[in-house]
Parts: sequence; structure tokens; C-alpha cells
Amino acid sequence: MAATGTGAKELENHHGERLVRLSNPNVAAMQEDVLYHFSLSTSTHDLPAMFGDVKFVCVGGSPSRMLTFVRYVATELGLGRPGDEYPNICSGTDRYAMYKVGPVLSVSHGMGIPSIAIMLHELIKLLYHARCADVTIIRIGTSGGIGLEPGSVVITRQAVDACFKPEFEQIVLGKRVVRSTDLDEGLVQELLRCAGDLSEFATVVGNTMCTLDFYEGQGRLDGALCSYTEKDKQDYLRAAHAAGIRNIEMESSVFAAMCSACGLRAAVVCVTLLDRLCGDQISSPHEVLAEYQQRPQRLVGHFIKKSLGRA
Repeated sequence: MAATGTGAKELENHHGERLVRLSNPNVAAMQEDVLYHFSLSTSTHDLPAMFGDVKFVCVGGSPSRMLTFVRYVATELGLGRPGDEYPNICSGTDRYAMYKVGPVLSVSHGMGIPSIAIMLHELIKLLYHARCADVTIIRIGTSGGIGLEPGSVVITRQAVDACFKPEFEQIVLGKRVVRSTDLDEGLVQELLRCAGDLSEFATVVGNTMCTLDFYEGQGRLDGALCSYTEKDKQDYLRAAHAAGIRNIEMESSVFAAMCSACGLRAAVVCVTLLDRLCGDQISSPHEVLAEYQQRPQRLVGHFIKKSLGRA
């Protein structure tokens, strides 16, 4: 897709780096762009000065997890010390949280497709207005595994919907719009090599199923509503496994679709909290789950460190 309001030559900056682009010709003509859910604006904030050096964007569900991640990355890159404070750049709103250290931006996206989609619209526009270039964006999170030991990390090869199709469907102006959910295969392999460098936990490459719901949408038997049997659930999950699906979550399809449409190099790295073939409820002790949730952070942190030549 063409860049927003620019010629093809303007897709690169004077260093030959690829600038973030939009798939919307209207934004370039706007006198002011209010990023409402971030409490930022092109007229009240100098976005190039604030964010122009960003090369890595990591997004995850909760604000506390993304604050933990930015603290971890700061220490790993030698840009901070334990106890350093990292202010929430989006403190003017309670919708999302955003933290920055050096070339790394860490942003929360909430839970589910609608929440991450809203965040991504404004995040990608922020990167565009800041004239960021050669940006890699990675979602780090949790998921339910299929046929994997709890604590395994899945690097997503392709995001698929609940019918196992590699597409994201949205109704726009009453019409069905379908977008590809392709992710960067080169980035997948780079992350897999980083997992090999660490050799700390089981890591696999597989497809990730993105659903609209945590309960019925994922075939759970323990929600307030359920109209199917254990056998129905098992048949569905085993069919998903046969289709190459190794985990289930609720954000990857729109994340992949939007990043692909805007030419962003993107990946999804999630830890599995349980094997859905063995149950529905997450019952591991808190300290075990807390360690599991650190695994995608350690993998992505090592990737960033290695990419910057600091590993």
C-alpha cells in the first residue's frame, strides 16, 4: 500500500532507513492529530523529539507487565539501574500506559481485539508523526497452549482466526473487509535463534489462534454459558493442533493485520500458561505464573540486546 500523502522516495529518510508509513491518505492533510487514548497530540507534543529514536516497540496486555519489561530492558542495555523510575508517558489517560528507555518503547494494549486495535491505530500514527524508521514491533504476552507443557514459549508463524484461517475480518461501513495476518518470517527465525542462545525454556514456532473471547470462543467448559461437550471441545482443539496451531490468545490477528498493512516488521511471542487439552482453568501457583510471564520478556530482551550489538 502507498504511504500516506508521500511519494515513494519519501518512504526512506536520508540514512536510507525505511520510515513508518500509514495506509490512510487523510492523516497527512490534518492540521492536528489528537492521539486521544494516549493523551498526546501533534500540536501539543514534539513527537519527533520524544520518539524519533525508537527502533523497538514492545506491546503487552497490562501496564504493570510493560513497566516491568522496560525496567528489565533498561538494565540489560546498560541504560538504567535497579530502582530507576520510568514515568508513564500516557499519564493523562487511564486507557493505556507507555514507557520508554533509549530506543525501546513499551506500551500496554489491554485485553482483546478492540482494545489492541485502538491502541495500534494511535501507536502507528505516533511512529509515523515521529518519523521513526526501521521499527520492529513485538507483542509479548500469555496464552493457552495446545499440546505443549505449561511455560513453553510460542513464536507465532501465522495468526489465524477461530476457523483456522490466516485472516482478520472486520466490518467497515457495513462491508466485510478481510486483511492478511502474515508476520515477518525472517524475524521469527531471528527470535528462534535467540531462544537457542538462551536455552532456558522450551520454545517452538507455530500458528496462533486469535479468538474474540476467553471462554466460549476458546472452547472452555467453565464459563457462564456453554452449549457443547468435553468431546466437542477436544475434537476442536485436536483439529486446531493438526492445523499447526500451538496456542490461543485474543490479539494476534489484528496485530498482524495492522502491522502488515503499514509495513511494520512484527512478531508475536507468548508463553503458555496451561495445556488446553488437559483443562480450562489456570491453577498454577502465582510465583510459577510470574516466572512464566518473564520468559517472553527475557527472549525479546535478548533479541533487542543482540540487535544492538550488546549481547
